[in-house]
Amino acid sequence: MKLIRYGPFEQEKPGLCLDDGSWVDTSEVTEDYDEKFFAQGGLERLRNWLKEKGADAPALDPSVRLGAPVARPSKIICVGLNYAAHAAESGVEPPKEAVIFFKSTTAISGPFDDIRLPRGSEKTDWEVELAVVLGHRASYIEPREAEAHIAGYLLHNDVSERAFQLERGGQWVKGKSCDTFAPLGPWLVTPDEIPDVHALPLWLKVNGELRQNSSTADMIFQVPYLISYISQFMTLLPGDIITTGTPHGVGLGFTPPIYLKAGDVVELGIERLGTSVQRVVAAASRR
Repeated sequence: MKLIRYGPFEQEKPGLCLDDGSWVDTSEVTEDYDEKFFAQGGLERLRNWLKEKGADAPALDPSVRLGAPVARPSKIICVGLNYAAHAAESGVEPPKEAVIFFKSTTAISGPFDDIRLPRGSEKTDWEVELAVVLGHRASYIEPREAEAHIAGYLLHNDVSERAFQLERGGQWVKGKSCDTFAPLGPWLVTPDEIPDVHALPLWLKVNGELRQNSSTADMIFQVPYLISYISQFMTLLPGDIITTGTPHGVGLGFTPPIYLKAGDVVELGIERLGTSVQRVVAAASRR
């Protein structure tokens, strides 16, 4: 299944993208795709409903806005430097243990929403990433148990302000959490539609020019390990998002670096997880 959420920002309703590409409303099954939905067997209910009533589900206008496919989760856990070539372009050794940090859930936006430059930003960067959504609570689980805890996968642009992240002291979260810095989607794709999550091409373009072009096969730490590893430090809740790192080709890695500016258009995609497009707009003025 491909889960979508549609409608105005922070007023989204649940839906599905069907095999023929059409969109339908699923409000009959649930109010939203949130922690409660995943924790209480929502995916199985949705799958059964689709078989029984999907043909009669209310159709959606294809011009409707798509929001992030998951309602605001309890947390977004990010994995840094998880592709060897990206670690090299960042000038660091590949990590011996997974580098983890947080991204604020208020950064979440839809897959086709604008990226809004924060005030004072001069080094806003792009990062195409595979994100994993938890379907069940996970605490101290083993890698072999991880697959049973996955609700699905989605496309993520881990937008980053490098000066905030690297030059302002403290933790990376400062450069990762500005509003609109977590475009998610278009869909949450359930694991049954992904034959091998570690063999997915992923790419990103800026103004039509290819900047990132790699595969999830190049991850240093794979998805089951990451879920297990993170669950040793915190309880993962249904709906939580783990975003698994970016390949080489970020703006910071160029000589000289290249950063986003107002008017730029970012396009990105992962095979089987769809594509997204974001236009970069100037910082909001002070009121």
